[in-house]
Amino acid sequence: MPTASSQLRLSNISPLIIQSEIRAMSVECDRVGGINLAQGICDTDLPSSVADAAIKAIQQGYNIYTRLDGIQVLRQAIAAKLNQYNGISADPDSEILVTAGATGALYAAGLALLNPGDEVIVFEPFYGYHLNTLLSLRVQPVAVPLTAPDWQLDLDRLRDAITPRTRAVIVNTPSNPSGKIFILEELQAIADLAIQHDLFVFTDEIYEYFLFDGARHISLATLPGMAERTITISGLSKTFSITGWRIGYLAASRQWIPSIGYFHDLTYVCSPAPLQHGAVAGLVELPQSFYDELSTEYQQKRDQLCSALTDAGLTPSIPAGAYYVLADASRIEGETAHKKARNLLAASGVAAVAGSAFFTPGRGENMLRFCFGKKPDALDRACAAIRSL
Repeated sequence: MPTASSQLRLSNISPLIIQSEIRAMSVECDRVGGINLAQGICDTDLPSSVADAAIKAIQQGYNIYTRLDGIQVLRQAIAAKLNQYNGISADPDSEILVTAGATGALYAAGLALLNPGDEVIVFEPFYGYHLNTLLSLRVQPVAVPLTAPDWQLDLDRLRDAITPRTRAVIVNTPSNPSGKIFILEELQAIADLAIQHDLFVFTDEIYEYFLFDGARHISLATLPGMAERTITISGLSKTFSITGWRIGYLAASRQWIPSIGYFHDLTYVCSPAPLQHGAVAGLVELPQSFYDELSTEYQQKRDQLCSALTDAGLTPSIPAGAYYVLADASRIEGETAHKKARNLLAASGVAAVAGSAFFTPGRGENMLRFCFGKKPDALDRACAAIRSL
């Protein structure tokens, strides 16, 4: 006998949360056997000490749940790194949380600190996961466009975007997708407004070691008055080429960590136990030369890809950090960036991401994003294919 099913339906936000264009292009690339410059999977080799430590941890039985804030030796290693590199003083027992990637850190922090109906400012071009995480929390993202081609902060636009409902600002530096690095003057302006309007600031600093042309990374939490209101988010996925391991972390005031930790435990339980041990080896054993060489290697990859894009008439916006390039795709056929990305894949075998995935509707339709976090052979083949256009 048929039953009424009128109450069986998706939630109100489900139609707004769809598969990211980044993942969609990766699937399409796999289907045609192309070269994936779409997703930032960073498929380069991981340091052997990191892999060896994770394998050893598995063999030694570190395969059960950890504390909700992560294993102690990793929290201590993160605290030491934050102090030495970022200038952030964080107690490993009360101010650091190991998370299921940087995305897990943002989601748990959002659950703990934001309410449905709050507004959170994001800078455009933005990372789609930031935007959709806010939407999934029933929080309203408010986009503040940065000024191309260098993606400079327009302080008047930021000031005008703040309303009585504004609760926080998300700062991604170095940025995905533009590679923008927020300079001290911009960060200070953001800090001043955050203090004036009593806002949280969530900083995504996952690409903090990918710096080019002598650029400097500054953690916003180090500015006066910002330690108590800044949630510093980062991770080891990109630095150690372990994106599939899901080893992220956040540092915050001890008054926020317990609630963030409870929500992270509820959602993810913990970051993978043996892989946390592998991350410790990377933080403790790798010399400064590893990080210096990382910037040098990726700057060369940036220059290689930007040269190919220029030769192909796809003028790039030269990134100051991270490992992505936004390029002008006007010459690629297609009425939208979505179609241009698929036409480029069909013509060259190279997958890129529609620029519109990083902008509010109607913007970014003549842009594509390319990732150069690739092994040399794959990047060589991609650049040759791009030049063939």
